Amino acid sequence: MEFSPFNEVVKLCLKGIQLEESGRAEESLSFFMQGYREASDDHEKFFAAYFVSRQQKSLSDGLKWLHIALEHALVINDDRTTSALPGLYLKICACYTGLGEEAMASEYARLASSYKNIPFDKGPFYHGTKADAQIGDLLVPGFNSNYQADLKMNHIYFTGLMNGAGLAAALAKGERSERVFIVEPTGDYEHDPNLTDQKFLGNPTRSYRSEFPLKIIGEVANWAKPGTQELEKFRDKLDESGGDIIN
Repeated sequence: MEFSPFNEVVKLCLKGIQLEESGRAEESLSFFMQGYREASDDHEKFFAAYFVSRQQKSLSDGLKWLHIALEHALVINDDRTTSALPGLYLKICACYTGLGEEAMASEYARLASSYKNIPFDKGPFYHGTKADAQIGDLLVPGFNSNYQADLKMNHIYFTGLMNGAGLAAALAKGERSERVFIVEPTGDYEHDPNLTDQKFLGNPTRSYRSEFPLKIIGEVANWAKPGTQELEKFRDKLDESGGDIIN
């Protein structure tokens, strides 16, 4: 599974999150459990199990579901879940601390600290845009945000998900055609703080940003374009969310 806001299990989890945020915890659990039951692979099961853990009434039950989520994450063991492991280990550590099992808590604290807050992702990377650019060009920070008028961006953003870049291209302002470029960072980059450890644990969208230019090294055409209705619903949710961009 490649993470997508249009994935059915992800949509169930997002609905559950909305209910959580409105104080309807029991209703949210039913959506998370439905997501886990309907999940067809370890990635989907990992997502849903983590959210199920958040709605357990006891530390021991929460710990059980965190371990279920961890089992699925370790089966995957790639860029889709690596960024979630430090946070997952810390939550397991907190459960063991609450249960008075200090040796186990220390072990999971050690596992969490073994990960540095740097991306492990080596690409390939993609950037979606409506800009008129060519292979060999450099994409640089400093342009206005697609999501907040008059906000000049200090970073250039990119992703390890081709279809995620396609969604960014579809959301971009402008009348030109949507394009997805294969890009190569020319300097250091970091997890996008606007998406990392926000609604989902870690950085499942494999979204990154850099203060350094991205070099265009290719272009892809076989990305999946979201349907018109799905795209409009996504735009509406972005408008409703409002929040500040971490620039």
